[in-house]
Amino acid sequence: MQTAVTTPYGRRGTRATHPYMLAHTSGNRILSNGFAGLALVVAIGLATAARAEEPAPATSPENSTAAAEPPEGVLPLQDLRIFAEVFNQIRSAYVEKVDDRTLLENAIKGMLNGLDPHSAYLDKESFTELRESTTGEFGGVGLEVGAEQDGFVRVITPIDDTPAKAAGMESGDIIIKIDGKSVKGLGLNQAVEMMRGPKGSKIILTVVREGTQGPFDVTLVRDVIRVRSVRQRILDPGLGYMRIAQFQSETGKDFVKALDALTAENKAPLTGLVLDLRNNPGGVLQASVEVADAFLEEGLVVYTEGRIENASARFSAKPGDLFDGVPVVVLINGGTASASEIVAGALQDHKRAVVVGTDSFGKGSVQTVLPLAEDRAIKLTTARYFTPSGRSIQAQGIKPDIVVERATLTPLKPGPVVTEADLDGHLSNTNGKTENGSKQRAGAKANTLREQDYQLYEALNLLRAMVLGATQRTGSSPLSSDA
Repeated sequence: MQTAVTTPYGRRGTRATHPYMLAHTSGNRILSNGFAGLALVVAIGLATAARAEEPAPATSPENSTAAAEPPEGVLPLQDLRIFAEVFNQIRSAYVEKVDDRTLLENAIKGMLNGLDPHSAYLDKESFTELRESTTGEFGGVGLEVGAEQDGFVRVITPIDDTPAKAAGMESGDIIIKIDGKSVKGLGLNQAVEMMRGPKGSKIILTVVREGTQGPFDVTLVRDVIRVRSVRQRILDPGLGYMRIAQFQSETGKDFVKALDALTAENKAPLTGLVLDLRNNPGGVLQASVEVADAFLEEGLVVYTEGRIENASARFSAKPGDLFDGVPVVVLINGGTASASEIVAGALQDHKRAVVVGTDSFGKGSVQTVLPLAEDRAIKLTTARYFTPSGRSIQAQGIKPDIVVERATLTPLKPGPVVTEADLDGHLSNTNGKTENGSKQRAGAKANTLREQDYQLYEALNLLRAMVLGATQRTGSSPLSSDA
């Protein structure tokens, strides 16, 4: 059974070595050394390649280059010889003895890693961790990470309610050391393995952050990571907020439950919603389709195109907008990737929501997990996905309708003010409202949302305007409240 998943280029994986065997001496001889099956495969490859090198009819200069290429499905003899030669040199001359099965497994890993940043070989531990991540529970510090070209590890996003998030790790941080050991040259899998460990154990990450002078250390205490996919709260009367941390197998159902919880808390249907997809690294493709479907009456959500028949598919919304057409603002940023970009792109194309924030990550490919055995698999990029209008966001990302950069605002303290309510003998308010003089204004509660999360603050302001616009058209007043 093939399970389609979309993931960021980083993964919560570990590296382990597992055996295979092949040996080769100089020349063309292929020797079996206990792993006859693989040797036979290579021998067949050499034989078919040799057949391809049999004299062929003379060709003209115009097609001589094309004629030199082996037919499709035939392995190139010279390249097989080079592989066998390198294999033999490593097994005989490397400074430490490495068993043949380990070398072959590493070759498989290299073959997949050389395709693109998202294809990978999943050994027993990595396969288990992938399944755990799609169900929302795994061990670690709570970081989505990826490989940098310079060999270091980049933080894609810290996961909500984890040690990494609590310690202040940020999207874009570069990890250069783990417990004092440089990660350069280790490879992503080994670096991730070093960050894993038993609950309660400590780990020190040395981090480089843009805008911060010099590297600094972050101490984390490992824990069992349980990712809560959907969170919700009321921002204003009638205006709800939902955050999806990542798309798991149950996210679609959890999203509907969160809507019911918001409606119950508001004691009435919502009049507007902010959907926060910032730093959402993606996850299960089907879950993202279910979330987008919740907002759409009909129409295409996403479609995929690949080389094989199973890789090409179309996903459409079922009738019924669970939000009854109320205004929606979607928040995205550079950590919004893959499945979360599918949701943002679908709602943007259908003009069902206004997308606010900064450009998303730009991962427009789908990975299929293909089991090789009970405990091993490969994660292979099998398709590109496209938004309903036919946009490919691969290496482009979703561009917001309104750009709102992340910012920290420091409100200016107002100087001395005199209001009508401060004047002696001023007239009273005939409606019986409490006077709003300089003392009352000075003691007013600060807008903590504006200071803590400027992007969300601006999204809320936009949502208020959208709801007011809808109010003027309908004549109702959804923003009024006695609370």
